[in-house]
This record gives sequence, C-alpha cells and structure tokens, in this order.
Amino acid sequence: MGALTLGLIAALCWGFHDICVRYVSQRTGILPAFLTVLVVGCLLVVPLAVFAEGLWPKGNGVWWSLASGLMFGLAGSAHYKAFSIGPVRLVAPIIGAYPALSVGWAVLNGEPITLFQWLAVFMIIGGVGFVAASSDDEASAAPKLEAVIWSILAGAGFAITFALGHIATIWGAELATIAIARIAAMLVLIALALGLPGPVLPQRAQLPILAVMGVLDTVALGAVLIAGTRDNPEFAAVAASTFGLLTVLLAWLFLKEKMTLTQWGGVMIVFAAIGYLAL
Repeated sequence: MGALTLGLIAALCWGFHDICVRYVSQRTGILPAFLTVLVVGCLLVVPLAVFAEGLWPKGNGVWWSLASGLMFGLAGSAHYKAFSIGPVRLVAPIIGAYPALSVGWAVLNGEPITLFQWLAVFMIIGGVGFVAASSDDEASAAPKLEAVIWSILAGAGFAITFALGHIATIWGAELATIAIARIAAMLVLIALALGLPGPVLPQRAQLPILAVMGVLDTVALGAVLIAGTRDNPEFAAVAASTFGLLTVLLAWLFLKEKMTLTQWGGVMIVFAAIGYLAL
C-alpha cells in the first residue's frame, strides 16, 4: 500500500473524526475530549504493538517517536480548539495547508519533487481551501483571529508531527512507533488537563462517540506514520490534508448540507491532483 493510499485512508478517518469534533466540542471540554480519544487509541494500539513487535522501538526510533507524540498532543489540542471556536470554512483550509511544510521538508532532505508535483500539491491545498471557504457555515461572528492563530499552530504542529514520525519509522517497529507516539501525546494532554482549570474527564454521555473518534484518530495517525517506510512519504501528508474537504462532503452526504456547483468543481480539482500524484 503506497503513501498516497495511506494518506487517503487517514483523510477519510479524520473527515469522520472532525464531524464528531464539531459535535463534541460544543458539549464537553476540549482537553477531556481529546484526552479520552488518546486513551482509547492507546488501549487499541499498545496491546497490538506488544504482541507483534514489543513496545520499545529500535535504536533512536524511540526518541523520534516520543518527539512525534509530544508534538501531536500539542497540535491536536490546537486542532480541537480551532474547530470549537471558528467556522469550518476558516479553520479547515488553514490547517489543511500543512503539506506545503511537509513537502518543503522533503525537498530539504533531498527528495526529488518535480515542478508538476509541486503544482499538484498546491492545487490540493487550494481546492480544500476553496471548498471549505465557500461552504455556508455558521457563526460568521466567530472570534476569527483566535481561530486563525490556533489553526496555524495546529497545521504547523501536524507537519512537524509527521516529519518526526517518518524519521521514527525508518528504524522499524511501526506499531511500536505509533504506540509510543500516542502514549507521549496522552501524557501531554494529562499535563495540560491537570494544569488548567476545568474538568479532566468528559461527560459519560459523550464516551461512545469519543471512543469511535479514538479509533478513527488512531487509524489515521498510524496510516500517515506507516507511510514513512514508503516512497515519497510526504505525499501521505498531502493526501491526509484533504480531511477538510471530506468533512464537507460527509456533511453533505449524512447531514444533508448543500453543496454548490463551484464546490463540486473544487472537489474535482483536488481529486484530479491526487490522481496525478498517484501516477
């Protein structure tokens, strides 16, 4: 399974996940919700890692895994915060622009990226932004500057998370890498939750949906990190960034939100660009 396919799997999981975030973030605290998602992920992946490979990644892989997890904890917190206060049409395109950093990092590390591949990357980023920006979302009076700041922090954090995670997977033990990363992210959230006012645990009624979100988030992050062992792993980050577009599509499919003709044009541009990268 190639990096691009793994990225699309991640995007699909995060698309469903972010529909849930929009619902949950209005009803429970951000940190308790994200902490529960991470705990569920740990319960899912840690036993698999111990059984298949052992929990400790090889060599320096453990340090890169820890760094990736710490950054994911911070980036995920910013992600939840951004979605809780800003409209999707503002938040999604900013967070979804992180592949520019991922591809830029790949270039600095000697990965051959052609001009047409760069154009495809920016077509994907632009298409996601266009679809999200043209959506008739709520709350035009939302605190936009704060949402922009949190979105930028989240997007940059995800780019760093994936770069560190791809380095970690070079050392092998993919499941162990994912497990250590999630444990580190969970520890970050525990520290934040204990250090800030407010509840640490979510409402009991929210636990089922948070459990589903934990599974989706674990599969998504695992897919992007495993792509580190494939050719052009940065393309997994590019494909995963379409989660914002898929969130809009899923809202159209399941929540019966309207899609305009121009939005469908943006969708076609994005998937045409993804198809080119897959060649």
